[in-house]
Amino acid sequence: MSIPQVVPGQTRVGWIGTGVMGSSMVGHLMAAGFPATVFNRNKAKAEPLLAKGARWAASPRELASQVDVVFSIVGFPHDVRQVLLGTDGALAGARPGMVLVDMTTSEPSLAIEIDRAARAVGVHSVDAPVSGGDIGAREARLSIMIGGDKPVVEALQPCWNAMGKTIVHQGAAGAGQHTKMVNQVLIASGMIGVCEALLYGYKAGLDLPTVLQSVGSGAAGSWSLSNLGPRIMNNNFDPGFFVEHFIKDMGIALAESRRMGLCLPGLALAQQLYLAVQAQGLGRNGTHALQLALASLAGIDWRNRSPVAAQ
Repeated sequence: MSIPQVVPGQTRVGWIGTGVMGSSMVGHLMAAGFPATVFNRNKAKAEPLLAKGARWAASPRELASQVDVVFSIVGFPHDVRQVLLGTDGALAGARPGMVLVDMTTSEPSLAIEIDRAARAVGVHSVDAPVSGGDIGAREARLSIMIGGDKPVVEALQPCWNAMGKTIVHQGAAGAGQHTKMVNQVLIASGMIGVCEALLYGYKAGLDLPTVLQSVGSGAAGSWSLSNLGPRIMNNNFDPGFFVEHFIKDMGIALAESRRMGLCLPGLALAQQLYLAVQAQGLGRNGTHALQLALASLAGIDWRNRSPVAAQ
């Protein structure tokens, strides 16, 4: 298969999924000079992009017929399957030599399935999940983990540069998704630590911003503590990444672990705690809403908390 030339101002990109992450990411591609066509199940979410000059497509299939590279970032593996492999999906409208790039956090096995289906009709496929949340997407400093043929990945460099700062080709199809599972395993247990530490500091009667100043720059520092800690303290649980999507990711990682014969008890515990978050009606909140569930276990109304004197 021929390798596409990806050039700002010439290469037409299509974007499927204009939610919390996708709207910023395709916006950066447009700002870099790529003409864009977009599709989203809810057209209203795409209106800001349409106002900036993006074209609208009525389906992923229609979108693919009008562009050279198709990007997708949707919610769940079944959504990926529908928008890429479905009867009205992007592959059905693709031409030989085109590229499908799925940036959803999804199943490694599905990435391999998409790659095989695409190759059968002369289309390239890349899996490129990201980390960095809504902040990283807005500021174009995402970490992009990529699986696929190296020449195709390298051809897409102008697109990667527009969206991210850490861009690493991990290997063949599915390798990007496996790397994202490593990322999610790290975050899962780490978020428990962030929330429990803030609960401890609160119960001890400490001033949490002052505590964060001390511990955030030391060995205990992390992206989650520095970026989500202040949100937790300010009762801002808006999603940079949805709880329900994180539960999906942990389920994928646990399923892959079972397949590989791994025992990951920390990840299993984190998933159970996040299922409790979802059961409390917080599935559409950010992952740091774990704080509310853990506070509830301790009998603390976190949203309406008042200072507690040290015992």
